[in-house]
Amino acid sequence: MDRVFKALSDATRRRLLDRLHENNGQSLSELCDGLAMSRQAATQHLSLLEAANLVSTVRRGREKLHYLNPVRLHEIQERWIDKFERPHLRALSALKQKAEHAMSPKPKFVYTTYIEATPEKVWEALTDPETSAAYWGHSNVSDWQPGSTWEHRRLDGSGVADVVGTVVESVPPKRLVITWAEPSDDHPDSPSTVTFDLKPLGGTVQLTVTHENLRDEAEFRQAAGGWSAVLSNLKTYLETGKPLSLPAWS
Repeated sequence: MDRVFKALSDATRRRLLDRLHENNGQSLSELCDGLAMSRQAATQHLSLLEAANLVSTVRRGREKLHYLNPVRLHEIQERWIDKFERPHLRALSALKQKAEHAMSPKPKFVYTTYIEATPEKVWEALTDPETSAAYWGHSNVSDWQPGSTWEHRRLDGSGVADVVGTVVESVPPKRLVITWAEPSDDHPDSPSTVTFDLKPLGGTVQLTVTHENLRDEAEFRQAAGGWSAVLSNLKTYLETGKPLSLPAWS
């Protein structure tokens, strides 16, 4: 938390966060455009923001895109303002700037969280049917080999899957890429894609979820709210051994 307040104490770094709030997912060149700042100076400021977990990055080819990360700001709100806010309003506030840019050709939704666990434990939580059922309300079922199908099955014993897709890339315990569609989309022309990137940081894991190619703003808002709830429940489950007392998505 000390890093967060130190990062926020500088007007230039606050301005960079403001620019990401206005237009999330910018490259270094885009962030420097219109600012009396060298690329080197901007890089140093962004490094401090990233070290404070206020900014997360995703690489697209040679380009690195910067995203405002709401997790740390949410923790401040949760620590001092929580009793004055309703939970679903917190999620909407943290994700407002992403929803406003849902039509951008850049990644539709990027969410980074930090979990006190090993990469292997986080990977198991994402891919094991029983573990995923404990916090997600569905079981994720597949052999998780590239080209294999996967299903997001209900827990009522019906075997019904509410989400289906194909495993595009699987590098345990570092990276998992899957397509994401409703079963009624037998042959979707361009299904959305979900990427899980796991990065060990000391005794924690940085988990970044990128959900791309969403059809419209309504689908974006649904995905953003859903991922916020699922990842909060995942973090709580792995760190305490039990999920949230009430499913956030209810």
